[in-house]
Amino acid sequence: MSELTLSLGAARALHLAAQGMLQPRRARATKDDVLATIQRMGVLQIDTISVVARSPYFVLWSRLGDYEPAWLEQLLAEGRLFEYWAHEACFVPVEDYGLYRHRMLDTHAMGWKSGSSWMKSHAGQVERVLEHIRVNGPTRAADFERTDGKSGGWWEWKPEKRSLEALFTAGKVMVARRQNFHRVYDLAERVLPWDDAQTPSMDEVRREFALRAVKALGLAKAAWIPDYHRTRPPHLPLEALIEEGLLLRARVEGWKEPVFVHADHAGLLEQAVEGRLNPTVTTLLSPFDPIVWDRRRALELFGSDYRLECYTPAEKRQYGYFTLPVLRRGQLIGRVDAKAHRAAGLFELKSVAFEPAVRRSGVRPSERLLRDLAAAVARCARWHGCPVVEVARTDPAGFAAPLRDLLSIPQQATA
Repeated sequence: MSELTLSLGAARALHLAAQGMLQPRRARATKDDVLATIQRMGVLQIDTISVVARSPYFVLWSRLGDYEPAWLEQLLAEGRLFEYWAHEACFVPVEDYGLYRHRMLDTHAMGWKSGSSWMKSHAGQVERVLEHIRVNGPTRAADFERTDGKSGGWWEWKPEKRSLEALFTAGKVMVARRQNFHRVYDLAERVLPWDDAQTPSMDEVRREFALRAVKALGLAKAAWIPDYHRTRPPHLPLEALIEEGLLLRARVEGWKEPVFVHADHAGLLEQAVEGRLNPTVTTLLSPFDPIVWDRRRALELFGSDYRLECYTPAEKRQYGYFTLPVLRRGQLIGRVDAKAHRAAGLFELKSVAFEPAVRRSGVRPSERLLRDLAAAVARCARWHGCPVVEVARTDPAGFAAPLRDLLSIPQQATA
């Protein structure tokens, strides 16, 4: 195939198609769909913040619509997923375990100095934790009583918790299941028996990670690829993969650098160039969704400078604690600072801030845009078990009244 050129809109469409976010899902999701979605992305990032549904559940909802969140834990307990450090802490399809084994065996290679030094300086403590698991079976950090007199704050893990995390990173223990979202650890050989003779070479791992990142992204600049699996140099030369016919090179209008497309997406690439990929999804995204987790990529591809502000002091936040990007028909149009008050059945939009391009379009909002947004918010609120939606403020302010009016309509009418 000769080198093709895409418009920026077509590049976005190709990216969303690869992520399973081009058009709304029609059929109701099943547990197998949850697994297939994670396999398609390659990794599902884990985060515990729960002002709305925790991130891994939210990422799945954005793609699958209403589904049963318990399926994620069931897939983990059934051994069809495992947890490890991928992009960050992630759920990963179990068939990919071998790709991450090198990180467990050579923790220095992944920059894990503090945990490695803990294992050396607290070898007796670590061995006692291992022996406890051998004798007593699957174990939570909470099963160990705190004895050091500290409060247990974010940076004050008790010694057993630190030992468990070190053992987890070193591949000595694995997460056997989750209990109320808390990790339950067991010996790695009891969770997933593994012969290190099966571990692929580092060259094979680098090759596979590059190919998988490009496939998951739909198209990728070379600089985007290492972030997806957080790989470290040396990286595999992409030209070699082009020569083998595994990657294709393309261009995006206005970009100096080429982009790379997986050969399996050759048909999608042609459809994108011809304008036959039409993004129609409107939904809310988790801050840890692959579409937005790379700030530079989101800016280059969507023109949206998205940054998670939960780690920013409150007085310095521009948009809110845990804002959710809004994806609408192939564009990131804004972000909502939302909170689900589950006991009260209330889904609160503390703020709805539209991107500069939308704000520049005038104070009078597009009725279609607001209907799309209201429908997405209503679906999200309903999934959270919150039948009432309140809008505190919007930027521009003129969007608030019509959005409130649309969200006052019974939710089934906005779905």
